[in-house]
Order: sequence, then C-alpha cells, then structure tokens
Amino acid sequence: MATVIDVSFLLSGRDGTVRADGSVRQFAARGPAVAAARAGSAVVGAFAFESDGPAALSVPGRLTRDPLPLPGRPPLNHQVTLRDTRPDASTHRARVATVRDTIATGTADKVVLARAIELATTSAVDEHSLSEALAGGNAEHNAFCVDLSAAGPNYRDRLLIGASPELLVSKRGDRVYAHPYAGSAARSSDPVADQAAAQSLSSSAKDHAEHRFVVDYLRTALAPFCADVQAPETPVLLATGELWHLATPIVGTLADPSITSLELALALHPTPAVCGTPTAAAAAIIADVEGPRGFYSGAIGYNTADGDGDWLVAIRCAELAADRRSLIAHAGGGIVAQSDPDAELAETTTKFATILRALTGSAVIPERADSLP
Repeated sequence: MATVIDVSFLLSGRDGTVRADGSVRQFAARGPAVAAARAGSAVVGAFAFESDGPAALSVPGRLTRDPLPLPGRPPLNHQVTLRDTRPDASTHRARVATVRDTIATGTADKVVLARAIELATTSAVDEHSLSEALAGGNAEHNAFCVDLSAAGPNYRDRLLIGASPELLVSKRGDRVYAHPYAGSAARSSDPVADQAAAQSLSSSAKDHAEHRFVVDYLRTALAPFCADVQAPETPVLLATGELWHLATPIVGTLADPSITSLELALALHPTPAVCGTPTAAAAAIIADVEGPRGFYSGAIGYNTADGDGDWLVAIRCAELAADRRSLIAHAGGGIVAQSDPDAELAETTTKFATILRALTGSAVIPERADSLP
C-alpha cells in the first residue's frame, strides 16, 4: 500500500529549511506554473531534465521557512539488493569511449553521460528519516524531498529525494546568485590521500576546462536579465561527503527584479554541468545514448509569492517508489576529449555513495539478487 506523505516539499541547506504542505493547484507542465508564479503565487516542486519532460510543480497550501537546516542523523541501516544497472559497467565504458570519439570530431565540447542503479529494500523507507540521514552526510546539511504526484498518474506518491550540493539559481530582490559545481575528485578517509586528491583536482587542466564551460555558460545565460554579472576567474575547492569539487560563485544584479526565480531557473537549465556544451548538440547526444532521464538532472526548488526562491540541480538523488521499497538512483560525469572510460565509470560509482551511505551506512553498490552487475 502506498505511503501518503504529509510534506509535499522539503529543502534543507546552509540557509535553513523550507517546507511546503498541501497543494492548492498542480502543474504537470512548466508554462502554467510560470503564469501562477508571475501572478503572485508561491510555487514549489521539480521539473525534468528534458525541455518537453514532466514537471511536478504546485501552488502549496502553506510555505514555511525554518532558519535552521535539518539537524541530520546517522545513516539508516536498510538491507538493500541491486535489481538492475542501466547500463552495466562495460556498456557505460563503451558509451564514454564512443562519445569521446564524437567530441573529437568537433560535434560537441563536453557531454554529460549518466547511468542508473535500481535498488530494492527489505523494509519500507521512511522519507523523513532518509532526508535527515542525507542532511547528516554533508557539512551544509543539504537534503531535499519532493512529491512528484503532480506529474501525473505514473508519478503518484513517488518522491525525488537527495542531497544536491549544486545551486542552479537563487533570487533575492534584485540580486541573483548561481554556484556551479563541475570537475570532481573522490575523497579519501586517509587525510594525506584526501589532500592529495584535492591538490590533483586543483591542478587538473581537464577539470578546470570542464568547469570553465559551466561558468561561461551561466554568465552568458544571465547576461540578458542582469545589469551586471560578476564571477571570479579562479574556482575554489569545496568538499561534500564523497567528493572534492571545483566551484565558482556567480552574482548578478537584475535589470528587472519582477522576474521570478522559477523563470530564471528555466532560463538557465540545463547547464553544461549536467548536459554539456553546446547545449543543443550535447542534449541530442544524451537523448540518443541514454534516452529520457526524467527528473534526474532537472531542478528542484521553490518560488515565494514575491518571486524570490532557490532552485537546485537535481543530482545526488534517487526516485523513491510509492511502496517505499524500491529506488532508482542516477549519477553522471562530464565527458571531454581527454576522458578515460575507467575513470568516468569510477566517478559515477563515487557519486552513488551519497544515496547509498544515507540509506545503508555503506558507500558500496550492493550485489544483485541473482548476480553481480
């Protein structure tokens, strides 16, 4: 029997916790949600990676903010088996090599490829506990949980739940902020090895080039809306529980402060961090190689009645089924001309750790019920 959630939207992070209860209106498409936001309604939810993909957006009955993030809790201890990998490891390596060769022809500069794992749990997952475990797994207590029911019957009582570190866009009055993460390295429990990984990322020409694609894209995309856009030339190193990242804070002053945060999020999405560059060429390759992604690498967030709000890139997440006993998690990495298929596979494996650790206490992908992936 499906579990009915009492909070339709939850977003925790450094600036506090935003919650939404109930639903006055629901939107399975982006246009009507934008119209509601422009008319002065609060809007919360998620939209898919593909421009013609599903949306799960709604006008909530109540939107509240707590100045404190979720307190966090230790990882859960669910027993989990692997139902499927999409695709398997050897196929993903082959796809990386194929896309790398396509990039070499000049078709694109960067393409983000993702893979998925489908997990089954022996007992139902409580979304509140999992959200708190995700918040406890990173320094900023990032976590989100979004009811996808507004997207239609196929998504009824399904949840998108995760701990994204990446801000797509934030709006406060006439100020707009973005904080892209691109370029990453796995962390280590050994402090010496961990610092070596950070230093290697900091000096990696490949990762800096990948990061620059994202920063340049966001500055260009924000320019039509802003009187000025500022971003430092050199990214900083930031750490999540599993990864070191290159990150750059971007700040702009809006020429027209009446534009809503939802409109800005739709204008900026998808960034090269989850799609590639040029956007159209990369998206076409992703559609051909992966097929539809759905809500993974889309965006989740909220828009207040006055048009302010925060929208995050939907990564480090999983879609939790209505019965709360199965999850599909995705992880991706940016492919450029210098990419190594083995390293790219390892990067996705590392990124699965955010969900796995919170759910089971272990970062290891479990064995399949019948065989290894």
